Amino acid sequence: MRLDAYVAQNWPDQSRSTWKKLIEAGSVRVDGTVQDSPKFNVTDDMKVEVVEPQAIDHSDSSLPVIFEDDNVIVIDKPLGVLTHSKGALNDEFTVAEFVRPRTSYKHDSNRPGIIHRLDRATSGVILCVKNEETASYIAKQFSNRTVKKQYVAVTSGVPKQEQAVLDLPIARNPSAPSTFRVDVKGKTAETYMEVIKQSSDHALVRLSPKTGRTHQLRVHLAYIHTPILGDIVYGTEPADRMYLHAHSLEVTLPGGDRRIFESAIPTTFYDQV
Repeated sequence: MRLDAYVAQNWPDQSRSTWKKLIEAGSVRVDGTVQDSPKFNVTDDMKVEVVEPQAIDHSDSSLPVIFEDDNVIVIDKPLGVLTHSKGALNDEFTVAEFVRPRTSYKHDSNRPGIIHRLDRATSGVILCVKNEETASYIAKQFSNRTVKKQYVAVTSGVPKQEQAVLDLPIARNPSAPSTFRVDVKGKTAETYMEVIKQSSDHALVRLSPKTGRTHQLRVHLAYIHTPILGDIVYGTEPADRMYLHAHSLEVTLPGGDRRIFESAIPTTFYDQV
């Protein structure tokens, strides 16, 4: 039997895919020797031992906080930081790991405190919750579309219209399942776009999504032939980053206080136009 199948069968608390990563990370010994090949063939006379991986201590790591009270923490997420890990194994510092000591919401999962997300390559405002009641309260606002989000982006090329409503349904791309595309059979997706500044080759645009589909802004801008500068998935023009920034988020906090949280637009966005 393959080693990954053997340990998944005998230690079912982890999935086979997770055990594959654990094996490759050196957490499994066969006859006293670390075996890092998931394909290794285990026979009945062999002794297999597993060593549970030690969680990395991120207590000294920090992120800039815009606002915090007993119910929420609003973070100015830097470029390159993940919102949360994608599986059981991830040694990377994430927004979720920063929030974990402060929240009881999904505390034992890989996404403690997370109520919405930003892509790794997107910087700016992200709101996290500290308890189940606040999660429910704010999740309803997202589903009712009363949370107002505003982004800024630099586009490769200049949109034909200075203002436009991009009402374009989005679905997963079957030929590349990790990406999305405009599809008449997809879910409703609506984005308001306004050009703030433009040059011959680029434009600085304000984006206000009414819906929150995965990759919505990136897919919409690519569809109108002005993809986001530096978007390596949907665009064509390389840059030092993907030029998409979550500038502001307006939400009603528990108790009825309507607040707008902002992250300053990076000066490099203006420099590109």
